[in-house]
Amino acid sequence: MEPNIFDKVQDVDLKKTMENAYIDYAMSVIVSRAIPDVRDGLKPVQRRVLYALQSLGVTPDKKTKKCATIVGETMGKYHPHGDSSIYGSLVYMGQPWSMRHVLIDKQGNFGSEDGDSPAAMRYTEAKMSRLAGEMLAGINKNTVDFMPNFSNEYEEPVVLPSRFPNLLVNGATGIAVGMSTNIPPHNLREVIKGVDCIIDNKIAGRKTEIEELLPIIQGPDFPTGATILGKRGIEEAYRTGRGKIKMRAICEIEPMHNGKNRILVKELPYLVYRSRVIEKIAELVKDKRIDGITYIHDAAGKNSKAKIAIECRKDVNPHVILNQLYKHTQLQETFGVIMLCIVRGEPKILNLLEILEEFLAHQIQVVTRRTQYDLQKCEDRAHILEGLLKALDHIDEIVAIIRAAKNVEEAKQNLITRFAFTEVQAQAIVDMRLRALTGLERERLENEYQDLLAKIAYYKEILGDERRLLAVIKEELDVIADKYGEDRKTSFSYDDILDAEDLIADDDVVITSTSLGYIKRMSPENFRQQNRGGKGIKGMQTIEKDYIEDLFMTTNHHYIMFFTNMGRVFRIKGYEIPEASRTARGTALVNLLSLQEGEKVNASLCLRDPKEEQDLILTTKSGMVKKTALSEYANVRRNGLIAISLKEDDQLIEAKLLSKDENIILVTKKGMAIQFNEKDVRRTGRSSMGVIGIRLNDGDEVIGMQKSSQGENMLVVSEKGYGKLTEKSAFK
Repeated sequence: MEPNIFDKVQDVDLKKTMENAYIDYAMSVIVSRAIPDVRDGLKPVQRRVLYALQSLGVTPDKKTKKCATIVGETMGKYHPHGDSSIYGSLVYMGQPWSMRHVLIDKQGNFGSEDGDSPAAMRYTEAKMSRLAGEMLAGINKNTVDFMPNFSNEYEEPVVLPSRFPNLLVNGATGIAVGMSTNIPPHNLREVIKGVDCIIDNKIAGRKTEIEELLPIIQGPDFPTGATILGKRGIEEAYRTGRGKIKMRAICEIEPMHNGKNRILVKELPYLVYRSRVIEKIAELVKDKRIDGITYIHDAAGKNSKAKIAIECRKDVNPHVILNQLYKHTQLQETFGVIMLCIVRGEPKILNLLEILEEFLAHQIQVVTRRTQYDLQKCEDRAHILEGLLKALDHIDEIVAIIRAAKNVEEAKQNLITRFAFTEVQAQAIVDMRLRALTGLERERLENEYQDLLAKIAYYKEILGDERRLLAVIKEELDVIADKYGEDRKTSFSYDDILDAEDLIADDDVVITSTSLGYIKRMSPENFRQQNRGGKGIKGMQTIEKDYIEDLFMTTNHHYIMFFTNMGRVFRIKGYEIPEASRTARGTALVNLLSLQEGEKVNASLCLRDPKEEQDLILTTKSGMVKKTALSEYANVRRNGLIAISLKEDDQLIEAKLLSKDENIILVTKKGMAIQFNEKDVRRTGRSSMGVIGIRLNDGDEVIGMQKSSQGENMLVVSEKGYGKLTEKSAFK
């Protein structure tokens, strides 16, 4: 009877199985694929590609090989995954717009910084770059551990020796399961100076603080240049391992011969594609979200200094257009820093100091193991030379012993017995050629022996003194910096915050408000100049019983202060009032200001700076007046501020800005008026009630206030249309 396969089925807990399988998968992706090692800054596939190049002998001093050969070597021996991921990593390490310092010298089409795909691997060639050679230097000297490959046929390095901090220099990006890393590239010289600082402190017995590194490592240095806005995001990332860095394109405004201006985009933020920026700008122009761009084209070329050229209309401010482009396109982009890496087999987020300390610890181990290896080799060779030199001192007897022996083994044993040679020395003696008997050869052996003794002493000094070991590491790092270091490509700008106001031109505008509380902003171009007797032009579509109560000119950037009947004041910028057409009704003020029920705006003032040294005078219906410094109203909250304290049934009716020595005229409902100098009104605090400006008869109330200067006349018009022009001096 055949066995039933179902007899071997085991019952398992589905929940536990799913949990364990998911954890195994997640850790495999995190450790074996997506996240770089803190020591060499490489993901496994990148490390395997570089080691495959070493195995193939495609070193910096050799000719390039077909990428298909390199991919095949990597996949067949070290990386049992798809060829596309291997080729993608190979290409990435050879792209100067992706890597700050390329690790692959490419030949052929490796794509473009505009996102174009590379040619197929059968067409392209590559070899190890000189800087990549520094990452593998000493790998054959037992500097790092090796592990079996996936098939146990070959061995691969667990990590590369990496003579420079590649994790920071070239950065890294990767998405794993439940976590991701995004480390920006940095300047090689700055990073090495940072390690030097830690070494100097270690030698001096001091602990390094991250504050010492901040002036040395200024910030990321992107291969595409551009500029970084502010240092706040950089410092946060360096202190915590997380932060947001704002990158901005380098642009230049250039006047054209036809009177127009054009914006030249010279450097783009890191990993921003030119074609996508152009598409986005075209979309914004089409949707009329940006007005004033007439032409945009790709200006990239061999002899071109610009990547994108944007032509503007004559009547627009190109600086405003540029700010709008920063706001709405990838000309300004945020780089989210997450400095996640593998530390001793576990994923961890490290700060700047911790990354450099981990690299230094790795270098201490690498240089120690390399020195031990070199010491052992020197001691082994010196041991052989000691035997050879001793043999030359007794050459006749040595020759006789060898000639008398029946075979090599007997000769070796006789030499060991007679002269106390070791097995290794005896073998070297029987292998010695006759030319070693010459005087010149003996001199060469003696010189070599003395050189070896000096090297042995040097290596023992390094291994016996940590400070000497650190000094060696520093010397080697400085050689790398001098040999491969470059000037910064990315600059810094301290316009950290892009103010919304920067996006709006400071144009003249007309503001109209109605008795029912509607307001709008218009361009003065909506109104044309007319001759005497002209019919005029409609300025607003009003409803029944509504009429324009106030009309004034200001600019988009001027502050407008609104004073209400309840004695409160609000303040907004001109551009915050919604723009509307000439005939439109406008927006209800209650949508712009936090007005209470029954509250309405009775007065409005325009000013450039609310902190300027000037006085404000307020008048109420009951005849109270109050003079207060304008600076008292400098910090108006969004929900308003008390401008004057009112008695019950009183209302604020007017507000004016005062100049020195001006006169003030109050006019009442029953035709009474009074004039007095502003000096007669003492200055009081913002929330005070003020002083009596005019004493009213029963049933009378103040309906208006006006300022006057010497020699002016005043026109008074009644409700029924009667008017009277009077010299202001007649009012007392």
